[in-house]
Amino acid sequence: MSIHREESGEPRVPLARNETIRKEIMCFLEGRTVSAREISAEVKIPEKEVYEHLEHIQKTSHKAAHHLIVVPAECRKCGFVFKKRERLKKPGRCPVCRGESIQEPYFSLQ
Repeated sequence: MSIHREESGEPRVPLARNETIRKEIMCFLEGRTVSAREISAEVKIPEKEVYEHLEHIQKTSHKAAHHLIVVPAECRKCGFVFKKRERLKKPGRCPVCRGESIQEPYFSLQ
């Protein structure tokens, strides 16, 4: 069995960060409405981790001067809006039409 490595043969080195990931996310969210995928691309972390950081930002935003605004996901087939959904992650299926074409939620910071 062989172990696959990067082409250079050296281990992967994490990116150097001047700020914490959450602060980077918060700075990126200020003044714009974006999806978790866009945050993931900007901050260079997996989308799954973005949701974890957003949940923490949402819980602690009452202590700070910021408030996380969530534009809920919406079914592209029937238009159902997931207003009461507590989880930030995109739902897998619409409860009304069972469609799987769901527009992901968007996030901003005020």
